[in-house]
Amino acid sequence: MEKIIKIDNLTFSYMRESDQRLVEAVKGLDLEIEKGSFLAVIGKNGSGKSTLAKNINALLLPTGGAVYVKGWDTKADDHLWDVRQTVGMIFQNPDNQLVSSIVEDDVAFGPENLGVPPEEIRQRVDEALKAVNMYQHRKKAPHLLSGGQKQRIAIAGVVAMRPDCIIFDEPTAMLDPKGRREVMDIIRKLHQEGITVLLITHFMEEAANADRVLIMDKGQRILDGTPVEIFSEIETIRELGLDVPTAVDMADRLRKRGIPVPSHIIRSEEMVEYLCQYK
Repeated sequence: MEKIIKIDNLTFSYMRESDQRLVEAVKGLDLEIEKGSFLAVIGKNGSGKSTLAKNINALLLPTGGAVYVKGWDTKADDHLWDVRQTVGMIFQNPDNQLVSSIVEDDVAFGPENLGVPPEEIRQRVDEALKAVNMYQHRKKAPHLLSGGQKQRIAIAGVVAMRPDCIIFDEPTAMLDPKGRREVMDIIRKLHQEGITVLLITHFMEEAANADRVLIMDKGQRILDGTPVEIFSEIETIRELGLDVPTAVDMADRLRKRGIPVPSHIIRSEEMVEYLCQYK
């Protein structure tokens, strides 16, 4: 399949202000991401997840190696806008991405900066708001919305720019369970429509919904594979100080009690279905 992102021996270092020590946030990482795929990246705080994401979006530039987005080197100044148009980014706190006092104006901000004609902006804004189920709130002030609704508006603002890939950097971390479900439903919907998704998350249940899971630790790739492959490495994951999805933990406990839970069960709904049929 076509590779939308290719990372060759990426290294990113910075000088820590507190003690003036050089920190290697990412160390010699090689990675390819296929167009239309859904990659979840997990790891402890400081593992290099967000640094990786910002290098892909060219918010940060490699101190070693290279990052290519649709063949463009992110270090090439003349292709910066091409990279940013191809890869949109959603951050943890939606308030950091909301810039206008009216919802529809906020969603229009990105396309306006890209020089999109006014009549097309109107169409893009309406389509993006409908895609995140927020069209009925288009005339409201963002500060009157819930956290989940704000995040959906932030997503609409990126969707309106028509990127091929969207990076979600812990988009549900500040939301309640209802807000997390709403945002994850939208992420899955965007992926089904052909958007390449890179999801950085601390929630293992979210990672279990991806096509592929990458675990990082100390700036390096530790595990990389399908969710079933990754979450079968229960002890390795726990040694890294991470949790596993609730269904994976339950399946592990049941197997130790002699119940033959199939290895492919990693999601709660799969576990419920299996237990209902188990005799």
